[in-house]
Amino acid sequence: MDYKVLILNQDYSAISLCSVQKAFSLIYLEKAEMLEKYENSFLRSISATYPKPSVIRLSRYVHIPYKGIALSRHNIMKRDHFQCQYCGSNKNLTLDHVYPRSRGGKSTWTNLLTACNRCNTRKGDRTPEEAGFALKQQPKKPTLVAFLRLHATHLDQSWAHYLKVEAV
Repeated sequence: MDYKVLILNQDYSAISLCSVQKAFSLIYLEKAEMLEKYENSFLRSISATYPKPSVIRLSRYVHIPYKGIALSRHNIMKRDHFQCQYCGSNKNLTLDHVYPRSRGGKSTWTNLLTACNRCNTRKGDRTPEEAGFALKQQPKKPTLVAFLRLHATHLDQSWAHYLKVEAV
């Protein structure tokens, strides 16, 4: 299993995810402290056994200027759970502009969504309403916490307390 570790700033705000090895290095170098650990999972060396961290908190506050989540094809598909937002298919996915580019639609979080080739072709140069399509969910820009949840392949239960600030 690919374990990830939630990194919290000194003020307990979520910053990002990292590998268990990176988290252990930060703990070992006393740059972070372990707040939560994975149950029945350990790191072993020749002479010692250590608990596998699940949540760590940095010892010093790190100022990270928030630049937002990068608008990319992969991030949009990840936000939409790799499903067509018209029919729910997960085959032959592409990006679709809700309001077509030919009519002045921009490439933004709120105007781009995941669509299968079939639905995208059927929609053509029209809005979903004009084509008779209903959206499974309105496209929106994900928050940092929501994005961390999307990136985690395994969302540990101990993270819930630290990620409850914002809803997905």
